[in-house]
Amino acid sequence: MLERINKAYSQIDKAHKVLGRRINVMEVCGTHTVSVFRAGLREAFPKGLKLLSGPGCPVCVTDQGYIDVVLSLAEREDCLIATYGDMIRVPGRKGSLEQKAARGNIKIILSAQDTLNLAKQNPSKKVLFVAVGFETTAPATAIVVNEAMQQGIKNLFIFSNHKLVVPAMQALLLDKNNKIDAFLCPGHVSVIIGSDAYKPVVEQFKKPCVVAGFEPMQIIEALAEICRQIVEGKPQACSLYSAVVTGAGNKTAQKIIDETFDAVDGYWRGLGQISKSTLKLKEKFSSLDAEKQLGVEFIPEEDLTGCRCGQVLCGLIDPPECGLFAKQCTPDTPVGPCMVSSEGACAAWFKYARRKRQK
Repeated sequence: MLERINKAYSQIDKAHKVLGRRINVMEVCGTHTVSVFRAGLREAFPKGLKLLSGPGCPVCVTDQGYIDVVLSLAEREDCLIATYGDMIRVPGRKGSLEQKAARGNIKIILSAQDTLNLAKQNPSKKVLFVAVGFETTAPATAIVVNEAMQQGIKNLFIFSNHKLVVPAMQALLLDKNNKIDAFLCPGHVSVIIGSDAYKPVVEQFKKPCVVAGFEPMQIIEALAEICRQIVEGKPQACSLYSAVVTGAGNKTAQKIIDETFDAVDGYWRGLGQISKSTLKLKEKFSSLDAEKQLGVEFIPEEDLTGCRCGQVLCGLIDPPECGLFAKQCTPDTPVGPCMVSSEGACAAWFKYARRKRQK
């Protein structure tokens, strides 16, 4: 193990010398962010390497306007809101779903399938599924959509805000202010889309894209592979998480996503509107589309709280550079979603890095 670590660090040092500056690698996945902190890797990496947080937390990248629409629907007597747990405390302009829980119409679900049961158990209610997530959770939503149609369920409505990772990566690199030399690509998403999905990023921007698992050694060796590609001037899209991630990905999951959703322009916190980056239900499923059936008017909104989550998600700043971090904004009193989500960069910095600075 020590020999492998030394070899990896030697490769990182070599790349640092070749570039003549620090190497900036964006960890796209929020789970990578937490894994790196938990293992103490940030402090152990050579000084020539810096990890940038990226838009890898689905709750964090959700536009403020979407959250406010959900909050407005939660005030309707005829609606029952079904949401994953991470969304419950995300603040909007009118509080959070947690603060509205006393109304009794907010239900935390563990799987998309739970929404079908809620609809059957509450025939007099309009059950709204807050469908957020990347390609990882989109297939489960697609299955529920198809089952609801087959079973003739009329009171389930999908408010889809599923996001696609690759368009976001491309948008980040198109921003002239980006500091990104390479991507540490997400393990969970890549199970679905496959490592070949990152080839357009490599071909267009000449940036290495390496998929890694979540164990410390897997992350270290993925970073070393990135540095090897930089030294050799041969960027590639590849996977070091071969146990579960193939080049082609999960074709069955891709098929049901393609059959159920259309990729449309969508809004991301911090990144703005990104072309073909958001999944919306196809027209044949319009009877289940919350935006069409519940009179929802989704208007993108700017966060005016002073929260800098958007810049954190773009790798432009580290969480402590936000003036609210660990002051007005804490896990108990979150101002922005990056402090709420278990995969949020601000929550990870608060839990791990802040504690180290206080010692």
